[in-house]
Parts: sequence; structure tokens; C-alpha cells
Amino acid sequence: QVQLVESGGGLVQAGGSLRLSCAASGRTFSSYAMAWFRQAPGKEREFAAVISGSGGATDYADSVKGRFTISGDNAKNTVYLQMNSLKPEDTAVYSCAAGSAFGTTWYSRTADFNYDYWGQGTQVTVSS
Repeated sequence: QVQLVESGGGLVQAGGSLRLSCAASGRTFSSYAMAWFRQAPGKEREFAAVISGSGGATDYADSVKGRFTISGDNAKNTVYLQMNSLKPEDTAVYSCAAGSAFGTTWYSRTADFNYDYWGQGTQVTVSS
């Protein structure tokens, strides 16, 4: 069993930055691929970024590529999402998720049903 707790959300102006954290407990952090998903009001949950257990591989949604960076600290069992150049359309609840493997295809890396454990989420609001 893995428990995930997100933090770092808040209100920021467009163009600003935030860093989200996801603290994992229960099993060895490096055993899992860790991802960030987001869900805006009235919309379906969507993939944002993923990192392999070793930290050697990452992938991003086109909508955040070049602005967001996912990273992990195995010693702290924590994964981060650095979000720069934020836009109002980035407003959403951001949740981290843990999956048993870093998928070999884009679909397997980005589909939420491939992730077994989820945090409660943290709200990010970007004002214009």
C-alpha cells in the first residue's frame, strides 16, 4: 500500500510559478512510476507529467511541455512538479499518482487507470 500526500498548491497570477510536492509513504518510492494529473472544473482528469522510478525518464503533456518540470527525490520519497509561466487554463486540482511501471507507450504512461494509488489533490488557481 502507498499513501500519497500533495502540497504546494495556491493562488498565483498568470506568468507566476508554483512547486507542488507529493510525499509518498508505505513502500519504496523508487519502485513506482510517479505522475501528476489535473482536473479542471467541469472537465475530465488529464495527464500532466510522469517520471520513472529511477528518475531517468520523464514525459509531459503537450499543454505543459516546456513550462512544467517533474522531478523526484528518492531519499525523501517525494516527487515535485515545478510549474512556471502559469496560465489561467492551468487552474485545476492537481493529484499525484503511483503506478507499478513506467509505461512503454504514450497511452500506458498517460492513462489514469494504469495508476494504482492516488493522493487527495491540491488546488492550483491562476488568475489573469
